[in-house]
Amino acid sequence: MFGALRWGELGDGHITCRDPVQSDHMWLLRWGVSFERVRPDDLVLVAPDGSAVDQQGRPATINTTAYYIHWPIHEARPDVTAVAHTHTPWGTPFAAERRMIEPISQESTIFFENHSLFDDEEVQVLSTDGGKRIAAALGEMRSVILANHGLLTVGAGPADAVGWFVLMERVAEVQMKARAGVPISAEAARVARDRLTFADDADFVPAGDSSGPASEPFGARLFRWATQRHLPGEIA
Repeated sequence: MFGALRWGELGDGHITCRDPVQSDHMWLLRWGVSFERVRPDDLVLVAPDGSAVDQQGRPATINTTAYYIHWPIHEARPDVTAVAHTHTPWGTPFAAERRMIEPISQESTIFFENHSLFDDEEVQVLSTDGGKRIAAALGEMRSVILANHGLLTVGAGPADAVGWFVLMERVAEVQMKARAGVPISAEAARVARDRLTFADDADFVPAGDSSGPASEPFGARLFRWATQRHLPGEIA
């Protein structure tokens, strides 16, 4: 999906997934592989100390910044299976304004009281200490705006995290374009948010798509919608 949207085409992005057996390990793309060209055997297993091996057990090179940012989040949030981050046309400039998402559109209400701001000048994260500060800023939220950097989302799986990211980028675009947008009330925002993300809402399952139940994570349903548009013929 990131490749289809031409995100991270300069190597500026990463998606990680917790290993189902070794829960303190995560899967990440080996260094130098773009989202557009990725194949299953490009995934490498990253240990808590940042060392990585490919699927044949050979040492592998990774984007160390991905480890610095993602591993502390996986460590702090056992409920999180996947983390997604990249630099996008609207998310990064929105992050440069160091402001929160306001409920000025239907989609933006989904992030109401469910995102945070990492208001720090560490745009180049140099250690897991920086990642721990990001994890602390994220807290129990679904997403975090990294000041002067970009967006980051978490989820119950890769499709869930990426689905939330796609929506957050769309919301950031609206926020940047509607500079004089008037937010709705907190009460109205909560009603819209809770209705839109209702776990059993079949309205958000793509027509003719039986690849997942209506009760699957909300972000995963968003991912399947986006797949119909950007990756027709693919199974989400």
